Amino acid sequence: MSGTTPEALRRTARRAEQLGYASLWAFQRVLNPVGAGLGPAHAAVLDPVVALALAAADTERIRLGTATLCAPFTAPALLAKTLTTLDVVSHGRLTAGLGLGWLPEEYAAAGVPYERRGARMDEYLRCLYALWTQDPVEFAGEFYAVPRSHVGPPPVQRPHPPVLLGGAAAPALRRAGRLAQGWIASSRQDLTRIGEAIAIVRGAARDPQALQIVVRGVVALTDDDPGEPRRPLHGTREQVLADLAALRAQGVTEVFLDPNFSDGERLLEAFAPTRLGPSA
Repeated sequence: MSGTTPEALRRTARRAEQLGYASLWAFQRVLNPVGAGLGPAHAAVLDPVVALALAAADTERIRLGTATLCAPFTAPALLAKTLTTLDVVSHGRLTAGLGLGWLPEEYAAAGVPYERRGARMDEYLRCLYALWTQDPVEFAGEFYAVPRSHVGPPPVQRPHPPVLLGGAAAPALRRAGRLAQGWIASSRQDLTRIGEAIAIVRGAARDPQALQIVVRGVVALTDDDPGEPRRPLHGTREQVLADLAALRAQGVTEVFLDPNFSDGERLLEAFAPTRLGPSA
């Protein structure tokens, strides 16, 4: 979702639902470290859960996703409560996209060790699932503990909202297949070779065909053919549509258009599902 004012968020959410889009996504950026060169899209970023809660109040059907929340910055019990609340107030429309994060400065600000992130994430997910599925819940691990407790209400979606994981390294891809319901590719993913990453994710899954494979579509829409070489999702509307079909052929199940790097309103209208026809 683009825009950092309540009016912009509500307008985008309502219009996306009117046009038939399947989902709205918001991302997390805790800090924009000086000298990091993250670019203007990271200059002003709202908390994604709060932003999606506002969108939930103005919509009825469209799903709401985080792409992604840096899970280790928040204790599992706190994140479970926050995401359950969003699932409840949205009547079961949440998709929880989680990741490890990659900025050491954000880890320092969150007071969380940067080391052993992978092992911490594995245990984090087990604890999160326990909080969502057990009543009473009790968890004792190396990094996280939950005393025997009740934690109602449960999420609307049972056993819990779909959890998708980010990450690009092979261990992160295998974790997405092994411990989650799918994978979210980053904006830096090489879309010409995404099938290789998807194969790793599915190779680690018990039910590979049930996985959601979501791509953050950084689209640069042009009026004229930019010529070759051309990056996927950069070009005319017809070229971008062909790129979306190619991603589907590689195993991608959903692409969301990222308006933070382009003209959001133009993208919203140009690729509206209601205008693409039944085969889109």
